[in-house]
Amino acid sequence: MTTIGDIMQTAPVIPVIVADDVDQAEPLARALVAGGLRVLEVTLRTPAALDAIRAMKQVDGAIVGAGTVTNQQELADAIDAGSEFIVSPGLTESLGKAAIREGVPFLPGISNAGDIMRGLDLGLTHFKFFPAMAAGGLPALKALAAPFGQCRFCPTGGITLENARDWLAFDPVLCVGGSWVAPRGAVDEAQVEDLAREAASLSS
Repeated sequence: MTTIGDIMQTAPVIPVIVADDVDQAEPLARALVAGGLRVLEVTLRTPAALDAIRAMKQVDGAIVGAGTVTNQQELADAIDAGSEFIVSPGLTESLGKAAIREGVPFLPGISNAGDIMRGLDLGLTHFKFFPAMAAGGLPALKALAAPFGQCRFCPTGGITLENARDWLAFDPVLCVGGSWVAPRGAVDEAQVEDLAREAASLSS
């Protein structure tokens, strides 16, 4: 069975995708996968998101999950749409227990020690550090990670091509989440593939 750790180690950057138009979903996924970014997080922030997940799953090699999952109904909808992993902006006990019950790889957001401890109580060790830059940036994550050596992180929020390498150089960081590789709007597949290839080459 694929774990969230496996998914986080597939590529250094997980594209954070806001899908406004389902017709753009498949070309965007195709370009990202062609550039080496196979793990795709579609945020549930738009009416097109669930259909976009279904469309992206048609692309060979794509590992498609749902982001911005905040409650059990959204979790159920995301799984029904075929999501292979779930990302949430925060962590509640009810959502955490539901994701574990469903057996779906789950990456909950944390921004402080209490969040991490709540996750550990549920048996979770992999977390999204969010919002990464607003929550204090790399110094904050280094301070947070110190007491929790068993935990691994995916910083998301304010991550750019320019600062991604600094985050990835920190051992507990397995990958980063970034929206710069998946611009909103009409899809220029060649441009997205170039952005993806550049991001895929980022390694610690």
